[in-house]
Amino acid sequence: MSDHFATGSELQFVVFRLGNEEYGVPITQVKEINRLTTTTKVPRSPVFIEGIINLRGQIIPIIDMKKRFDLPLTEYTGDARIIVVQVANHTFGVEVDSVSEVLRINTSDIEPAPHIVCGIDSLYITGVAKVGERLLILLDLDKILSDEEKKMLQEFGSDSA
Repeated sequence: MSDHFATGSELQFVVFRLGNEEYGVPITQVKEINRLTTTTKVPRSPVFIEGIINLRGQIIPIIDMKKRFDLPLTEYTGDARIIVVQVANHTFGVEVDSVSEVLRINTSDIEPAPHIVCGIDSLYITGVAKVGERLLILLDLDKILSDEEKKMLQEFGSDSA
């Protein structure tokens, strides 16, 4: 079991899809879930930054999770969503194929992450949860961006406001 989770407790995760795989992020880091919207491109931004959006007056950078994880790029459908997350003092959105549910997962059902899961480096993964016959890849949103990338995202937000 991962050091991230206390034994014998339940945690809630927002479950989403990228391609054929299901992922979970802690509900405590999710601010809201919105339909996919058009982003404004930002010159010289990393390839995985889709752009920025204006969310009720706040400029939010949007990360395409497929690009971030080097997953096959497929067209987003009407089910696609932007999950707006708060990690430390950073707010950003992540584009995903769909959001399915909020799940309560007992920490005893969470295994440590193998070194590579579905081609995604274990650096981004806190563990793998067994939910019935399903396996959920639990992401560590704090590690999705390097410190340098977090600084860059903050600049997008402040420069664009």
